[in-house]
Amino acid sequence: MAKFGEGDKRWIVEDRPDGTNVHNWHWVERDCFEWSRSFLSSLLSNLTILDGEGDLTIRTKTVDRFDGEAYVNVRKGKIIPGYELSLTLSWEGEGRNSAGDPPLLKVSGFLEVPYLADENAGEDPEVKITVRDDDGPVGRRIKDAFIAKGKSLVLDKIRAYVQAMAKGGPVKDELEVKKAPSATGKAPAVGGKAVPSAPASENAAPAAAAEAKKEKKVKEGFRTITLTEKFNCRACDLYEILMDESRWKGFTQSNARISKEVGGQFSLFDGSITGANEELQEGKLIVQKWRSGSWAEGIHSTLRLVFDEPEQGVTVVKLTQTDVPEEDKYGNATVVENTERGWRELIFNKIRGLFGFGI
Repeated sequence: MAKFGEGDKRWIVEDRPDGTNVHNWHWVERDCFEWSRSFLSSLLSNLTILDGEGDLTIRTKTVDRFDGEAYVNVRKGKIIPGYELSLTLSWEGEGRNSAGDPPLLKVSGFLEVPYLADENAGEDPEVKITVRDDDGPVGRRIKDAFIAKGKSLVLDKIRAYVQAMAKGGPVKDELEVKKAPSATGKAPAVGGKAVPSAPASENAAPAAAAEAKKEKKVKEGFRTITLTEKFNCRACDLYEILMDESRWKGFTQSNARISKEVGGQFSLFDGSITGANEELQEGKLIVQKWRSGSWAEGIHSTLRLVFDEPEQGVTVVKLTQTDVPEEDKYGNATVVENTERGWRELIFNKIRGLFGFGI
């Protein structure tokens, strides 16, 4: 390995004199932990949950604990947020007999979000609410009121953070790609002299083609996933596992409902994945419409699993999943990566491990 500064200059991306990362082409990672702490603190602190309704008053105070990591990666102008956070928010409440009466009881407690992560951006995180000072009837009433009225408000604030990170977090403005100068008929000056611009007729066709290509790319916004996986089993055994809801529940440790009929529907991972069977050939082929709950409404990918048994006791599965959106409905650009990882780590590797079909 070459020492620092001794590499082949043909392969070194040198800094521009003006420090510009043109079109955000190079990989850039920005630490967003302190920004996340400040942003979430501003969203969650000093919220009024109840202000006399039901003779109760509940307010949040401050974010007392904030742990984990948060960052934004940028490559070719694409924003890839990453975060794994946990936080604790203090709160206080009061209960009265009626408006104007002195408080019967004052309590305080904590709201905990144990795991807030980009991999679960399409799902609401777990929220735990506890009372620290009193667990009597009034204390439980205040806690129940917080859960009923305050939990949804807190989750709304957390969703605002998730959406802000999907747009680039603290570096959103820096990630904006600079627009090209507008066509005014004048070409930029070179060496103090204006360079004659090409006639409008010469520029019109390429410009229109480029615009059409750009529009087409925006409208597409989808990718295709292809995987090839090997298992030490018969093809019919692997097919049966993938079409059996009891075995899905076993290797995923989550609820599953699977129809074995063409046109029948399925639901996996506690309803996070849903779809319908389009074509089924036992031991040979599974074709399904397949979508994640975090995708925008109306978007379905097409999943095709082809089973091949090149030798006895060995099965090769070729997976092709088309029309996978590049972004979820929250703007996170990690859909393709997470879907590929899900197939490998949460499905195929789990099947190998539980049923002994090889590593």
